[in-house]
Amino acid sequence: MEVYLTQEQESQLGQIARHEGRADVGELLTDAALTLLAEDARFCAAVLEGKACAERGEFLEEEAMDAHFERMLRP
Repeated sequence: MEVYLTQEQESQLGQIARHEGRADVGELLTDAALTLLAEDARFCAAVLEGKACAERGEFLEEEAMDAHFERMLRP
């Protein structure tokens, strides 16, 4: 696989890699791609779980959902 970046983008990634103590930009990009794949898998699993709950009739009332989101968004 090849990825094409502008010189400015490569420079910015190089700065990030150095700041994080990475060996090179390739290592940084590999880790970023693996993180993306893991997050996508986690998201897909959560969606499937949500669909299964809905099919079983397991729903939260709107007020309970609002409270749940409020707790999630608190620092």
